[in-house]
Amino acid sequence: MTAPELPAVGVVVLTQGRRPAELRRALESVAAQQDVTTEVVVVGNGWDPTGLRGGLPDGVRARRLPRNVGIPAGRNAGVPEVTGEYVFFLDDDAALASPTFLRDAVAHLRRDPSIGLLQPRVVDPTGTVSPRRWIPRIRKGDPRRPSAVFSCWEGAVLMPRAVFDASGGWGDPYFYAHEGIELAWRVWDTGHRAWYAGDLVAHHPVIEQTRHAEYYRLNARNRVWLARRNLPLPLVPLYVGAWTLLHAARFARDRRGLAQWVGGWLEGWRRPPGGRRPLSWRTVARMTAAGRPPIV
Repeated sequence: MTAPELPAVGVVVLTQGRRPAELRRALESVAAQQDVTTEVVVVGNGWDPTGLRGGLPDGVRARRLPRNVGIPAGRNAGVPEVTGEYVFFLDDDAALASPTFLRDAVAHLRRDPSIGLLQPRVVDPTGTVSPRRWIPRIRKGDPRRPSAVFSCWEGAVLMPRAVFDASGGWGDPYFYAHEGIELAWRVWDTGHRAWYAGDLVAHHPVIEQTRHAEYYRLNARNRVWLARRNLPLPLVPLYVGAWTLLHAARFARDRRGLAQWVGGWLEGWRRPPGGRRPLSWRTVARMTAAGRPPIV
């Protein structure tokens, strides 16, 4: 395969500059990729990546955002900085487990053009058991089993650039939490599928989601916004109602964060969600036929 024939991948690495060792590991794992060409940009969310001790690797560009605009908006800011038929998003504390990861992931997309988003299996490199939430489906089963999915773990995501553009990208208003559900839904709305590739591996440490001070509030607010931004109006109360009952049952066993959660739920209704682009009923039917109607 000659160089002009190699798949071209634009890589967006998001960071706040707080994990320099992990950031270097992420960039090294991208630099090691074989049989692809890459353009890499490091987006500093409220941080100047040129301030990395020792500097950025040769060929890696920097995009400084003056303030932390949130995870989805930060990723979006990096996309215009890179070119390529594919765009790959990598968090600074994630890394690619194999030097052929991108080649193999692109091969998935080329074999099956119906796939518009690919998330790999996520493994903690220290051997810590991976949380079930990293498998983005209701029936978790064997983590190595691939399947169509309706959400994604956002730390390592590959998409054809054309599908990313058609989907509208990551949802800027969310700041943190549930932007991966919206992106997957909107990929389905382009006529493609989101795909969990259990045979491909990205590394990421197991970290509790509740480490974020506003986890419960944003989790609740963004779940309401997810429905208001994306669902046909008759499905909005069904989706929010089902999710609210589920979390009420959980808080009956664990009341941590309950006040934040209620506040976030109310905020989700009181504040505008930043735009509305409802899924077509055709997409709802496709998702339902594939096993996940967007009301659960």
